[in-house]
Amino acid sequence: MIVRRSVRWSACDGDGMEHCDITISGNGIIIEGIVAGNRKSSYGAWYRVSTDKSFRTRDVQVRYVGGPSLHIISDEKGIWHDVENDKQLIHLQGCHDVDIGFTPATNMLPLRRLKLAEKESQSIKVAYIPLPEEISENFEPVAASQRYTCLEPDRVYRYEGIFRDFTADLSIDDAGIIEDYPSLFRRQSE
Repeated sequence: MIVRRSVRWSACDGDGMEHCDITISGNGIIIEGIVAGNRKSSYGAWYRVSTDKSFRTRDVQVRYVGGPSLHIISDEKGIWHDVENDKQLIHLQGCHDVDIGFTPATNMLPLRRLKLAEKESQSIKVAYIPLPEEISENFEPVAASQRYTCLEPDRVYRYEGIFRDFTADLSIDDAGIIEDYPSLFRRQSE
């Protein structure tokens, strides 16, 4: 069975919008979106993420309008490679998920992969793609610690960004797509 959804999120502060197409199939998930946002600074961006059938992130492309871009790939063991600069990203080894800082779309990936039971928690390390203001010399992901807890199966999960001391209870729809990400993103009605 293939599920295709087009979703839109707006920034809770009213200063940003995203359009995203999501395809979920027996082969994994493909997410592609465009964003105009203003977290820490104004930016526009395009991204595309794909997973394997176990929902491990395998391919990530991000391009900031008028700014840097990246293309990274991973194998089933969580070994990452920077395609644009032809180098291995050792610091990301063991990361099976990606978190793109400007979108709630990528939060669905660990939820799918982890399959948490009620009240179950799991800490993970993700490849975090920084916002433009967070980029230092090179535009590449950093390893970031996160924790997910199932509060209500298939409905509400607690996200903890341990690396930045941030917590939010995320509500999802029947396909596992984020509906509400308190204080940051709110899904628009379809």
